[in-house]
Amino acid sequence: MTLLSTLFPLICWFAYNNGVPFFEKRRPSLSVIMSMQRRRWVANAVKRDTPVDAILSGNLMGSVSFLASTSSILALAVFTAFGNLTALTDTLNTAGLRVSYSAQDVQVHLFTLLAIFVLSFFSFTLALRQFNHFCILLGAIDHSEHTTADEITAIAQLNTLAAKNFNNGIRAYYFAVPMVFWFISEWAAIGVSLVTVAFLIHREFFSSAHRVAASIAVLASRREKELGEGKG
Repeated sequence: MTLLSTLFPLICWFAYNNGVPFFEKRRPSLSVIMSMQRRRWVANAVKRDTPVDAILSGNLMGSVSFLASTSSILALAVFTAFGNLTALTDTLNTAGLRVSYSAQDVQVHLFTLLAIFVLSFFSFTLALRQFNHFCILLGAIDHSEHTTADEITAIAQLNTLAAKNFNNGIRAYYFAVPMVFWFISEWAAIGVSLVTVAFLIHREFFSSAHRVAASIAVLASRREKELGEGKG
């Protein structure tokens, strides 16, 4: 039971990442809707020659870079805890939390927590690299010539791929929370993991942000259709 409760948040994280695409076939998630807006961003960026797109890209990369640095610090903090394993175990056994973990249990749990932060670090750094490629491609656009729809789609897809990896890193932080609750109770870790999954599903598919983004996407689609009919 102790091993299951330790691995359960990690299992939920992987299951959620792999299960979301199946839900998106029936109902577009917030990420899917924002992917549509990313294509609109690139489509509009090719029509203007201003620094606004560079500023937006810089803000994105700054946020990703900050979280990547935070992940590395958290990973080092967990790694440092291995050097104080005996003191940590004694503290847990005397803290009045009604749990009794062995040094081996705590060690396995710390390894799992370390894996979460290391994986989040790789997700953030990969997203940072892809956002960097996106900035290069966006800057390489020649505004004096016509940019094809295929080029716009390809650049937007790179931005979407970077955002996907960024979201994976963010979810690692979410599932690190039930890992902390494990120190209170094994069942607390399992329960908080399930609550985290429910929270993420609500945020991606049923939140107010989802409704607002969907309504904006519909309005933008109608406007583009009207403009197309007007030109026709």
